[in-house]
Amino acid sequence: MDFSIIIEYSWVLLLLILLEGLLAADNALVLAIMVKHLPEEQRKKALFYGLAGAFVFRFGSLFAISFLINVWQVQAIGAVYLLFIALNHIFRKFIIKKAEDSIEESKQKKQSGFWVTVLKVELADIAFAVDSILAAVALAVLLPDTGLPNIGGLDGGKFLVIFAGGFIGLIIMRFAATVFVKLLHARPGLETTAFIIVGWVGVKLAVYTLSHPALGVIPEAFVKSPYWKITFYAVLVLIAVGGWFFSKEVPEDQQEKTNQTA
Repeated sequence: MDFSIIIEYSWVLLLLILLEGLLAADNALVLAIMVKHLPEEQRKKALFYGLAGAFVFRFGSLFAISFLINVWQVQAIGAVYLLFIALNHIFRKFIIKKAEDSIEESKQKKQSGFWVTVLKVELADIAFAVDSILAAVALAVLLPDTGLPNIGGLDGGKFLVIFAGGFIGLIIMRFAATVFVKLLHARPGLETTAFIIVGWVGVKLAVYTLSHPALGVIPEAFVKSPYWKITFYAVLVLIAVGGWFFSKEVPEDQQEKTNQTA
């Protein structure tokens, strides 16, 4: 396999791991809130069942989407969805945050039983999996073919890098989320940065969709050109670096207060 292909795949995998880490930390916070009313033993079981279901769903949906990824309607839905969750997060974060806080407080007063909580965790994990898979597919779809045997409808290398990113995301959510949770507590602006990156990945998938032969709005050669690839990754790096520097670091005493109230 050509060395340049290995470098390009390694770069995309690294991006997937970092993006999965930030999103998994945010997801882990949500799941922790969902199960915190349960006894500790049931809490662990609820999270285990939810993550086991998420793993099965991720693999199954990735295998299914590998056959559909070249259908422009599926590409368009994926692009719209990624843009939607990015804009929805920003809207909820900065425009209706106070209203949501009061709603969340009332929700937390209603405590669900064990199996109802497991179902909620399962549904939340599935929603997180959809976000993750679509973002991974959008990042990997323009990678060069590796020559490995196809898995589903995708080149084997593309399938494996998408699967690896998703699998690592689950591992992070289960075992390493604490590190990313602490990072988000220290620099809460990184959460919004992660969703802006998801939106930018949605733009990439939208450009890819518009270049589909059935539409031909954008020349197909453009999305495969080094100019577009350099532009995409340059903007992505700028978003990440800008998010880090513009995200205000929260003092440790305030972080402890946040942890106690979470």
